[in-house]
Amino acid sequence: MTDNKPYETTRSHSERSLAIDATDVHVTYDDGTEAVRGLSLAVEAGECVGFLGPNGAGKTTTIRTLVTLLYPMDGTVSINGYDVRSDPRAVRESIGYMAQEASVDAELTARENVRFACDIYGVPRAERGDRVDRLLEVVGLADVADTRAGRFSGGMAKRLDAATALVHHPPVVFLDEPTVGLDPAARTQLWNYVDRLNEAGTTVFLTTQYVEQTLPRCDRLFIIDDGRLVASGTPETLISRVGGEILTLEIGGSGDGFAVEPHLERARRTVHELDGIDPSQTDSTPEGLTVTAEGIGDRAHELLIALSKADVPVTGFDLRSPTLEDVFVSLTGTRPERREEERR
Repeated sequence: MTDNKPYETTRSHSERSLAIDATDVHVTYDDGTEAVRGLSLAVEAGECVGFLGPNGAGKTTTIRTLVTLLYPMDGTVSINGYDVRSDPRAVRESIGYMAQEASVDAELTARENVRFACDIYGVPRAERGDRVDRLLEVVGLADVADTRAGRFSGGMAKRLDAATALVHHPPVVFLDEPTVGLDPAARTQLWNYVDRLNEAGTTVFLTTQYVEQTLPRCDRLFIIDDGRLVASGTPETLISRVGGEILTLEIGGSGDGFAVEPHLERARRTVHELDGIDPSQTDSTPEGLTVTAEGIGDRAHELLIALSKADVPVTGFDLRSPTLEDVFVSLTGTRPERREEERR
């Protein structure tokens, strides 16, 4: 086959109808855990959006609610115009869902797995052969189409899972941590496929902790923490909210008994004495201190002299522009993949 393009959906980027519309959604588990707290979001047809948050923030619970695996205690959710409560079957027929763990049958070949998905979704028999072949080629598994899935690597299983989720040409695809556990090469292959889907007009809703990987592909980002939506906007808009440049100071000394904290306190006082630097613009790190402010790079020499006079042993410094990870840290208080799971 020579046609490697993903299928064309019936909706295009020019159509601005809502593919996903959630309003004041609350989800509480039987043990009383309130995993989603008043979340509202709207995604237009053809968008690619990222849903970010620390482990346990409520990402998976939200996506499971959007795909009808859970029902909200309060609030409303509609997908492609179908209500998840009153018309869950129509919702499921109009979406593709790729969970964190691949759900392929290890005893079946790649081809058999995709054919089985065709049966589930009611793909017309006359179309199945061509559709199976095309999807396996698109996800890069045509050469192993008749190999049992149990022999596949994690990355191959993920790509096969993507094919089975797309046999019915859904206009909306939900991807929950699609690249977790993949090696860099497999991760790149999967992201390339996601990009091609979106370029063909598919609405993509993805959750991930690889925040920087959302930059080249997501039109907008939603950031959730502790079950609540804390920010949304384009990646560029969210980065601009951090403001200024980020100066990182490393404080150290010789000897096993060296204590950073006394020097760190003097460093904080020294930084705060500079005109235009507010205490809220500084943050402690295990190695020292960061200062986030407009024009801080132009004042780095002045700051280093002041720290030297205050007997603060600065052993290194770095100046850089803010990133999405800095946005993540400022809003959630933690770095991606560094917080233990507290919430489903």
